[in-house]
Amino acid sequence: MLTFGLNWRLHCCRYQRSLHVATGGVTLCGMVLGAFALMGVLASASLAQQGETAKPVVVQPGTPGQPTKTLSSSTHGTLPPLAKADVEFMQSMIMHHEQAVEMTAWIPSHTENKELRALGARISSSQSDEIRFMKRWLATRGAPVSMAMPGMPDMDKSGKPMALMPGMLTPEQMEALRKAKGGEFDRLFLTGMIQHHEGALTMVKELFDTPGAGQDADLFNFATDADNTQRAEIKIMQGMLEKK
Repeated sequence: MLTFGLNWRLHCCRYQRSLHVATGGVTLCGMVLGAFALMGVLASASLAQQGETAKPVVVQPGTPGQPTKTLSSSTHGTLPPLAKADVEFMQSMIMHHEQAVEMTAWIPSHTENKELRALGARISSSQSDEIRFMKRWLATRGAPVSMAMPGMPDMDKSGKPMALMPGMLTPEQMEALRKAKGGEFDRLFLTGMIQHHEGALTMVKELFDTPGAGQDADLFNFATDADNTQRAEIKIMQGMLEKK
């Protein structure tokens, strides 16, 4: 900006000498120099203002009825306290989803029903994605991804036999589904997956009914989305059963 100012002054002085002969004075040059000085002041003020607003502003929303707070620019977000119920919900839901994915894996070799194949592919894709999300959520918080004892998948951390999560199919139900073909497979799959989804809805309700649980934003959004999705899929599967 300094170089630009000097060039303008030299230009005005040359203009002054040419105008001095024609007008007999320097009034016009003085006006030009005055305008340039004003431009310099405004530009400096604008740059200073930009420098001030460039600093990050951290605003903490107030509770209902309370004003917001402006925090230090060095403020960093922190994860909410880890609730035991949150961890157990994620660990249990991973196991729950894994059984659903196993059930859908039998569809291509057990039925030619195109509608069921499309539904199974959608369930498999969405629940596989959710399993990856839940494992990342737990790992980020330093929690194990499984409730089972290492090397003993049928035992929990206390050494007790692992109980089935709500809605999960028993070993006998899974074996009957694995052996079925065609229309019988379709019927067992749909009734079994409805049972399975209803169990997931129970798990979400139990989470939100637990004091202090479900406060984590990521977990809350996940559980709410899972609840809505599985309710919709239950209606689809009930409709498919009614057609049979």
